[in-house]
Amino acid sequence: MPYEPLEDYGIIGDLNTVAHVSQSGSIDFFCYPDFDSPSIFARILDYEKGGHFSIAPESNVGRRNQLYLPDTNILLTRFLSMEGIVEITDFMPISKEKDVCRIIRIVHAIRGEISLKMECRPAFDYARVKPEIKIANDDKDVSLRDRDLKLHLRSTESMRKGDDGMIESHFTMLEGEYKAFTLTCGDCEEQPLTEDTLLSIQKETARFWRNWISQANYKGLWTEVVRRSALVLKLLTSRKYGSIVAAPTFGLPEAIGGSRNWDYRYCWIRDSAFTVYAFLRLGFRNEAESYMEWIENRFRDCGTKGELQLMYTVDGRTDMKERELDHLEGYEQSRPVRIGNAAKDQFQLDIYGELLDAVYLADKYVHKISYDAWMNVTKTVEYVCENWREPDAGIWEFRGGQKEFLHTRLMCWVAVDRAVRMALKESLPAPFSRWYKVRSNIYEDIFENFWNEELGTFVQYKGAKTIDASALLMPLMKFISPVDPRWLSTLDEIGKRLVSDTLLLRYEGSELEALDSSQEGSFTMCSFWYIECLVRAGRSEEARLLFDKMIGYANHLGLYSEELGYDGRHLGNFPQAYTHLALISAATALELFG
Repeated sequence: MPYEPLEDYGIIGDLNTVAHVSQSGSIDFFCYPDFDSPSIFARILDYEKGGHFSIAPESNVGRRNQLYLPDTNILLTRFLSMEGIVEITDFMPISKEKDVCRIIRIVHAIRGEISLKMECRPAFDYARVKPEIKIANDDKDVSLRDRDLKLHLRSTESMRKGDDGMIESHFTMLEGEYKAFTLTCGDCEEQPLTEDTLLSIQKETARFWRNWISQANYKGLWTEVVRRSALVLKLLTSRKYGSIVAAPTFGLPEAIGGSRNWDYRYCWIRDSAFTVYAFLRLGFRNEAESYMEWIENRFRDCGTKGELQLMYTVDGRTDMKERELDHLEGYEQSRPVRIGNAAKDQFQLDIYGELLDAVYLADKYVHKISYDAWMNVTKTVEYVCENWREPDAGIWEFRGGQKEFLHTRLMCWVAVDRAVRMALKESLPAPFSRWYKVRSNIYEDIFENFWNEELGTFVQYKGAKTIDASALLMPLMKFISPVDPRWLSTLDEIGKRLVSDTLLLRYEGSELEALDSSQEGSFTMCSFWYIECLVRAGRSEEARLLFDKMIGYANHLGLYSEELGYDGRHLGNFPQAYTHLALISAATALELFG
């Protein structure tokens, strides 16, 4: 069977984990209890073995479409045919009970008489364990369990065992009828599957999301897409821990048939810090405060050196050994399928700049930094002062070698600069003479060693003749004026060498093949960085046009993956926080400067 295009999926979630729901009515990806826990459904990575939970008409469907109920993460999938119209409403209530998760699927016949089929085949532990199945309560209650995990599948319809661990139900609906299926993970008091009860839970869930998004202070031209991006970022935030994952999936390819299939279900310091910035831009302070509490615990774990790991598990652990799941064929046969991430052991200095920028903004807009937190900041800044000249793996996490990257130098400057600003603003103790000197040294080093006079551009790493889209953060991080002649020349070169209309490559590949050879699509977050740089440089009309074009590359629900292939299809882990936070930043910049 053909795999669903990645852009055909929407996501639902409960702020601990998410589920991917296709336009064909199938939940094809779901991990429990947390984002980075083993999968229960993973058909997105192996159509036969991965596991799924589908509801769809028995006969051929004429048309189908999918939408979110306004200002919520409640997903509606609609099937339209000559038999009639049927809708499936999917959502996950926001539970206050620890490690309890419920997926609720309400089926509503809008018109006609329609025969449907439900299939549920959980595949525990990354499709390595088949659960024990027991059916009770007039065949309307199914228990699925192994030694460590228990699920309950309940329905208003009778269910039966099929082949290979499949649970099935065939039923016919008349116009106006409601049916329901719920999958509960963990122990909780079950509620009756009556129409009134389920619709009440749906209203309560909708109220939660609408109350949350109503705090957003953006009221500009692109309110709908900005709010959707905010709702995506919220879905990727752990309510239990305060951490924020880079994406909720693992193993999805950056190129079909390629090997760059990474696990993004972790909290990268870089990505999560930028997400905090996006939340603060929209007025969401609670998320920033929760994240800062999480990061303060990571500071305490790092000891006296001030050195942080570049990524952590959702609950703050460092054990994420990279492994290959050889029994899974991969999305469209793209192997290997990996869990864990070996990049955790890389040396990446730039993370301290992103983190200190978020700490600085939290101090400014949420609450003043505490004594203990400041002591940790000073240790980290001292670590940056000692190591800023060292080569590293860079923002793109090259696995073939280390270089002295421009982006790393920039973010080392940001780390020291934000610490100096906080210390002065809050009258905090700091070794000012040392920090001033290091900040100046990094500044001068960037202009002396990363500016290529012949090419008229800042280059990717020391000695390179190639350019990198991460240079677009130079004016956005307030390192250089957005109208400085050297920056405008660099912006022009990026436009000539990396840009196709509104699509950007993240770097030029020719000189990097020895470092990391891979087919590259365009990186959507880089497109939004470019748009923001254009508007800050005074090219507002061009920026607005490109922003509108980029909105057109979102999927039908306004979601973005990590990359866009040359044919415009979505590639990489989906949806990706980085893309949505960059969209928010570009949209707010267009309102301020455009």
